[in-house]
Amino acid sequence: MKLTHDTILITGGTSGIGLELAGRLLTRGNTVIVTGRDPVKLAATREKLPGLHAIQSDVSDPEAIAALYQKVTAEFPALNVLINNAGIMRKIDLQDGSTGLRDITRELETNLSGPVRMVQQFLPHLRRQKEAAIVNVTSGLAFVPFPLSPIYSATKAGLRAYTRSLRFQLKNSTVKVFELAPPGTETPLFRNDFEEVKDMKAMDVRELGRLALLGLTKDRLEIRPGLSNVLKIMSRLAPELIFKQLGKLADPMISQHR
Repeated sequence: MKLTHDTILITGGTSGIGLELAGRLLTRGNTVIVTGRDPVKLAATREKLPGLHAIQSDVSDPEAIAALYQKVTAEFPALNVLINNAGIMRKIDLQDGSTGLRDITRELETNLSGPVRMVQQFLPHLRRQKEAAIVNVTSGLAFVPFPLSPIYSATKAGLRAYTRSLRFQLKNSTVKVFELAPPGTETPLFRNDFEEVKDMKAMDVRELGRLALLGLTKDRLEIRPGLSNVLKIMSRLAPELIFKQLGKLADPMISQHR
């Protein structure tokens, strides 16, 4: 992919990795559209990145996705790149009975159902383009689950499996399918809910953005920067060892139920 003069839609583009990608892609001469749920953040993003297009939308809502499709394809018919980046990550104690049945699946709706529905909605349009791409943002935790975030880990493993199948089914089309699996990255998603990782060094979001675009321009279908590549290797060589290491961070939470 050249990633110049493309028309690119990024979900969850008002902060973190999505915002970083949007800024970098704008400087390369692309038309960039970002979505988000918060109108205040969308307005701030437009002010921070002049020339950016920002649309309020929620990937957990199928009706919102359908409305987004109608608006984007009407206003930006050259759309040829979809980056499924929107996601939420929470620390969840599965032994805490106060978590409601609707609340427990919030990450499933945003992180897994959202990208699947976005692809299902936009794929016919992308297939009509001379060159097109879908980029699904998973995580290093797609390879090894993080016991403190069981639902998030499950969504990213599921999205990875879906992305591989999607790539296979589209192998004879003009649509390339990429997986970007970031490691722990200095973003609000990584820090907000997890005092357990406050002393852990994470990848700078600017470096993540640089490596992501480098991988995309070199047509690397799986982009695993830094620790994510280590997690994939360890998931094959010593899966229980690396899982137990990540699990140690959940031990204080678990001990409360003894």
